[in-house]
Amino acid sequence: MTVALMFVGGLLALLMLGLHVATALILLAFGADLILSNGLLSASLGSIAWDKMNSFTLVAIPLFVMLGEILIRGGVADKLYSALSVWMNRLPGGLLHTNIYASTVFAATSGSSVATAATIGTIAIPELEARGYNRRLIYGSLASGGTLGVLIPPSILMIVYGTLAELSVSKLFIAAIIPGLLLAGMMSLTIVIVSVFIAPPTIATERVPLAQKLRMLWQVAPIFLVFLVVMGSIYGGLATPTEAAALGIVAALMLAACNGKLSVAMLHKAFAAAFRTTSMIMLIIVSAFCLNFIISLLGLPQDASRAITQAGLGPYALIWLLVLFYVILGCFLEAVAMMVTTVGIVVPIVIAAGFDPLWFGVFLTILMELSLITPPVGLNLYVIQNLRPKDSNINDVFIGIAPFVVAFLAFIAVIVYVPELVLWLPRNMSN
Repeated sequence: MTVALMFVGGLLALLMLGLHVATALILLAFGADLILSNGLLSASLGSIAWDKMNSFTLVAIPLFVMLGEILIRGGVADKLYSALSVWMNRLPGGLLHTNIYASTVFAATSGSSVATAATIGTIAIPELEARGYNRRLIYGSLASGGTLGVLIPPSILMIVYGTLAELSVSKLFIAAIIPGLLLAGMMSLTIVIVSVFIAPPTIATERVPLAQKLRMLWQVAPIFLVFLVVMGSIYGGLATPTEAAALGIVAALMLAACNGKLSVAMLHKAFAAAFRTTSMIMLIIVSAFCLNFIISLLGLPQDASRAITQAGLGPYALIWLLVLFYVILGCFLEAVAMMVTTVGIVVPIVIAAGFDPLWFGVFLTILMELSLITPPVGLNLYVIQNLRPKDSNINDVFIGIAPFVVAFLAFIAVIVYVPELVLWLPRNMSN
């Protein structure tokens, strides 16, 4: 346990020095290698990197990133937001609900939280600011809605978890559907409660004829087409997640062409952005695999499991201890880094405590979502900060997210005590 605490302390110290996550992980791994394992990592680095990265499943990551980038630049998101807004403007909270449901629909094709928050935020902030909506609720709803990008399938984080835990990515995608939709509904309920009891809106809402609403629904159809191509091919057994991502790119290119947005310049920007994001994710994954090699070599997972067993913690006490652990860790680490550095240790402990690893994958992804909106390192907070008007304050983002953090914690409790919300759909689809 002392060695484990040294690893955690060393990692936090390196991050506080301002080092990139991948740099901190690899330095910690090689430092431990030189001190504790006589250079075994150095001798095995090439084979570790090749064996772990030579995975057909991981190819889905750059493909889903590319899919999201094409949709962002293909003129799909603008039409999606406009079509949903006419259905939401009469609800308590008005167009704030559009932030949540536009993020939900866009997340079903992008697989990225940051891409979802940035895309919907770019469209929504000028519109809602002009209509006089409460700034804090605007920013809070956009930051929290963006987190759905890593829960609603396809999800890059679930691909990473499935690879690390050796689970079916398709089953993880299926298991996340009901929790993802329920979480979106809970966020919408949070907007209603805050709007009615805490910050009543002062904006006027306009009535839109039903015929016009129905006509505008056709603008949502293209993005559902991409979702149908991606997820339908997976659930129908026609394609693996990696192959489905490639099919999704073809569909997205066709939509961009229909919208008149397909060009060499657009593709160049999409490829460049996808390359940057993929490189960052893959570098973190390789660095984490190196650290996991040292951790496994030293027997830290077994030591941690033994210590928890000896502490006499019950299954639910263990789960809530993990919630506390990840909430604190999420204040310092990015979601992908947390996932790849902890799964190797935590999953064996959770399985030994009697929890389903499929359920834990969805549970862990929800905790990763929460880390995206917890300061000081919540990525979505800074995405929204960069989009907000210059006369607003970063505190507006932090305060605006508070009620949604409470909703997240309440939803985590529901998932813990009603695990069938996660397991029912994959079990019945398998049957």
